[in-house]
Amino acid sequence: MIKQDMIDNIANSTGLTKVEVEAVINESFIEIINSLSKNENIELRGFGSFSVKHRMPKKARNPRTGDPIFLPERYVPVFKPSKLMKDTVNKKLIEY
Repeated sequence: MIKQDMIDNIANSTGLTKVEVEAVINESFIEIINSLSKNENIELRGFGSFSVKHRMPKKARNPRTGDPIFLPERYVPVFKPSKLMKDTVNKKLIEY
């Protein structure tokens, strides 16, 4: 599923226009990104939580050439799904 499929499905199920749904989804994504850039955690009950994790600098290897490379300190966004999401996904996958 791509973003446009999600917009179409939400528009069909809610009666809102595709333009309205797309605006809400885009603003939601922007708000999530802005909150994470301020190192704020986001919790969406029944869906999951977003947070930022700090990664220390480290030495690594290029898997293709084997050459050593240095990975600098960085911050990475992390998503942790809710129990409800995990249970629903596992239930649906088992049925198929």
